[in-house]
Amino acid sequence: MRHRKHTFKIGRTDAHRRAMLANMVCSLFEHGQIETSVVKAKEARRLAERMITKAKNDSLHQRRIAISRLQQKDIVKKLFAEIAPQFAERAGGYTRIIRLGKRIGDAADMCILQLVSKAEEAPKKAKKEKADAVKAEPEKKAE
Repeated sequence: MRHRKHTFKIGRTDAHRRAMLANMVCSLFEHGQIETSVVKAKEARRLAERMITKAKNDSLHQRRIAISRLQQKDIVKKLFAEIAPQFAERAGGYTRIIRLGKRIGDAADMCILQLVSKAEEAPKKAKKEKADAVKAEPEKKAE
Protein backbone atom coordinates (compact mmCIF):
# COMPACT_ATOMS: atom_id res chain seq x y z
CA MET A 1 0.00 0.00 0.00
CA ARG A 2 1.19 3.50 -0.81
CA HIS A 3 -0.38 5.23 2.17
CA ARG A 4 1.40 8.47 3.18
CA LYS A 5 3.88 8.30 0.31
CA HIS A 6 3.99 11.81 -1.13
CA THR A 7 5.93 11.50 -4.38
CA PHE A 8 4.75 11.46 -7.95
CA LYS A 9 5.98 8.37 -9.78
CA ILE A 10 5.64 10.10 -13.18
CA GLY A 11 5.68 6.71 -14.94
CA ARG A 12 9.42 6.14 -14.50
CA THR A 13 11.74 3.96 -12.48
CA ASP A 14 13.26 5.41 -9.33
CA ALA A 15 16.69 6.03 -10.89
CA HIS A 16 15.20 7.57 -14.05
CA ARG A 17 12.93 9.85 -12.01
CA ARG A 18 15.78 11.05 -9.78
CA ALA A 19 18.03 11.75 -12.78
CA MET A 20 15.25 13.58 -14.64
CA LEU A 21 14.38 15.75 -11.64
CA ALA A 22 18.05 16.53 -10.98
CA ASN A 23 18.47 17.63 -14.61
CA MET A 24 15.30 19.75 -14.45
CA VAL A 25 16.41 21.49 -11.25
CA CYS A 26 19.89 22.11 -12.71
CA SER A 27 18.27 23.68 -15.78
CA LEU A 28 16.07 25.80 -13.50
CA PHE A 29 19.11 27.07 -11.58
CA GLU A 30 21.03 27.70 -14.81
CA HIS A 31 18.31 29.51 -16.79
CA GLY A 32 15.98 30.84 -14.10
CA GLN A 33 12.90 29.16 -15.57
CA ILE A 34 11.86 26.02 -17.42
CA GLU A 35 8.75 24.93 -19.30
CA THR A 36 7.43 21.50 -18.39
CA SER A 37 4.29 19.60 -17.41
CA VAL A 38 2.53 20.53 -14.19
CA VAL A 39 3.18 17.18 -12.47
CA LYS A 40 6.92 17.30 -13.24
CA ALA A 41 7.07 20.94 -12.16
CA LYS A 42 5.45 20.21 -8.81
CA GLU A 43 7.95 17.44 -8.07
CA ALA A 44 10.92 19.49 -9.35
CA ARG A 45 9.78 22.41 -7.20
CA ARG A 46 10.06 20.22 -4.07
CA LEU A 47 13.68 19.36 -4.87
CA ALA A 48 14.58 22.93 -5.90
CA GLU A 49 13.15 24.47 -2.73
CA ARG A 50 14.99 21.94 -0.57
CA MET A 51 18.28 22.58 -2.36
CA ILE A 52 17.96 26.37 -1.98
CA THR A 53 17.18 25.97 1.73
CA LYS A 54 20.26 23.77 2.16
CA ALA A 55 22.38 26.27 0.20
CA LYS A 56 21.39 29.09 2.55
CA ASN A 57 23.35 27.26 5.27
CA ASP A 58 26.67 27.21 3.41
CA SER A 59 28.71 24.33 4.83
CA LEU A 60 30.76 21.50 3.41
CA HIS A 61 28.15 18.96 4.43
CA GLN A 62 25.35 20.87 2.67
CA ARG A 63 27.48 21.21 -0.47
CA ARG A 64 28.10 17.46 -0.52
CA ILE A 65 24.39 16.74 -0.15
CA ALA A 66 23.61 19.13 -3.04
CA ILE A 67 26.30 17.58 -5.27
CA SER A 68 25.00 14.07 -4.53
CA ARG A 69 21.45 15.09 -5.51
CA LEU A 70 22.16 17.40 -8.48
CA GLN A 71 25.30 15.72 -9.91
CA GLN A 72 26.66 18.94 -11.48
CA LYS A 73 29.39 20.73 -9.54
CA ASP A 74 29.25 23.96 -11.56
CA ILE A 75 25.51 24.33 -10.92
CA VAL A 76 26.03 23.65 -7.20
CA LYS A 77 28.69 26.38 -7.11
CA LYS A 78 26.23 28.80 -8.73
CA LEU A 79 23.52 27.71 -6.28
CA PHE A 80 25.67 28.46 -3.23
CA ALA A 81 27.34 31.60 -4.61
CA GLU A 82 24.52 33.39 -6.48
CA ILE A 83 21.08 31.88 -5.95
CA ALA A 84 21.04 31.21 -2.19
CA PRO A 85 22.20 34.74 -1.21
CA GLN A 86 19.28 36.13 -3.27
CA PHE A 87 16.87 34.32 -0.96
CA ALA A 88 18.70 34.90 2.34
CA GLU A 89 15.82 36.94 3.79
CA ARG A 90 13.06 34.76 2.31
CA ALA A 91 11.68 31.85 4.34
CA GLY A 92 10.55 29.49 1.58
CA GLY A 93 8.52 30.00 -1.57
CA TYR A 94 11.54 30.44 -3.85
CA THR A 95 9.75 29.23 -6.99
CA ARG A 96 6.44 29.84 -8.73
CA ILE A 97 4.40 27.80 -11.19
CA ILE A 98 2.57 29.65 -13.96
CA ARG A 99 0.11 27.49 -15.85
CA LEU A 100 0.11 27.75 -19.64
CA GLY A 101 -2.70 25.47 -20.76
CA LYS A 102 -2.73 22.19 -22.64
CA ARG A 103 0.10 20.95 -24.87
CA ILE A 104 -0.78 20.26 -28.50
CA GLY A 105 -0.45 16.57 -29.21
CA ASP A 106 -1.23 14.89 -25.90
CA ALA A 107 -3.15 17.65 -24.06
CA ALA A 108 -0.83 17.52 -21.04
CA ASP A 109 -1.16 20.49 -18.67
CA MET A 110 1.90 22.68 -19.24
CA CYS A 111 3.44 25.35 -17.03
CA ILE A 112 6.49 27.49 -16.43
CA LEU A 113 8.50 26.80 -13.29
CA GLN A 114 10.58 29.85 -12.40
CA LEU A 115 12.65 31.25 -9.59
CA VAL A 116 11.13 34.21 -7.78
CA SER A 117 13.52 37.15 -7.74
CA LYS A 118 13.47 40.35 -5.71
CA ALA A 119 13.25 42.53 -8.82
CA GLU A 120 10.14 40.83 -10.10
CA GLU A 121 7.81 39.85 -7.31
CA ALA A 122 4.53 38.17 -8.19
CA PRO A 123 2.91 40.11 -11.02
CA LYS A 124 -0.05 42.11 -9.75
CA LYS A 125 -3.20 42.33 -11.77
CA ALA A 126 -4.04 45.82 -12.99
CA LYS A 127 -7.00 47.27 -11.17
CA LYS A 128 -9.87 48.45 -13.30
CA GLU A 129 -10.76 52.08 -12.89
CA LYS A 130 -14.23 52.56 -11.55
CA ALA A 131 -16.69 54.31 -13.80
CA ASP A 132 -17.69 57.82 -12.80
CA ALA A 133 -20.14 57.72 -9.92
CA VAL A 134 -22.34 60.34 -11.56
CA LYS A 135 -23.99 59.20 -14.74
CA ALA A 136 -24.11 61.65 -17.60
CA GLU A 137 -27.58 63.07 -18.04
CA PRO A 138 -29.25 62.39 -21.37
CA GLU A 139 -29.01 65.22 -23.84
CA LYS A 140 -32.16 67.31 -24.28
CA LYS A 141 -33.44 67.94 -27.74
CA ALA A 142 -33.48 71.58 -28.77
CA GLU A 143 -36.97 72.80 -29.74
